[in-house]
Amino acid sequence: MSHPTAGEEEYLETLYWLHEVQLPLTAANVSRAMMLSAPTVHEMVKRLEGDGLITRDDRKRISFTDEGLSVAENVVSRHRLVERFLTDVLGIPWHEVHEEAERMEHAMSPAIEQGMREAIGDATTCPHGHPIAVGQRIPGAPLADAEVGATIKVLRFENEAEQILHYLYGAGIQPGLEGTVVERDDDHVAFDDTEGVRHTLTHSAAETVSVKADPSPPERVGLPAAVVLDQVAFGR
Repeated sequence: MSHPTAGEEEYLETLYWLHEVQLPLTAANVSRAMMLSAPTVHEMVKRLEGDGLITRDDRKRISFTDEGLSVAENVVSRHRLVERFLTDVLGIPWHEVHEEAERMEHAMSPAIEQGMREAIGDATTCPHGHPIAVGQRIPGAPLADAEVGATIKVLRFENEAEQILHYLYGAGIQPGLEGTVVERDDDHVAFDDTEGVRHTLTHSAAETVSVKADPSPPERVGLPAAVVLDQVAFGR
């Protein structure tokens, strides 16, 4: 087949994220993750299948072909590489790089990609905590599941929608931050970091933050239909 279009690569990127977090690869989950209508997703899924990038079984469950998986892994790795380059080398704040990386990742030459990899040195994750080398994801659990008194370390942000990243940035959250959960109810989750600073998130926003917790709750990653940020709801 010819090289996948930018639109196809974006869908493959979403499917790979679902694969990483061990959620079912279904058109319904793609629709929720990309905030797109079911008919729109259905048309692109048919294209991906026709181009030999995915297959579907009798129950419409999606699987990557070998070629589709290779394309997905490459575009995901490039995206995370670009994000790290933009933050570490160009100094762009981490909550502003996701959309820019979406625009850049589809048109990179091998020489530019290699130059970026050399520029970021030994960095292993994007600024949102996802591994640049795919397949090296550290298991975690949603911050919303950690019990009061648990010690936590922020691993990554599962939802990279621009509004949510801005919200997390404003709350002072970043990968690597450590602390202790001090509040958890149906509306909010709060933890105090090691400097004594309190960070408070809506409960659904805390579902999108993966942490290493002690004691550890059961491992799972939710895909809420919407994330509520101070009375405003956003999809993934």
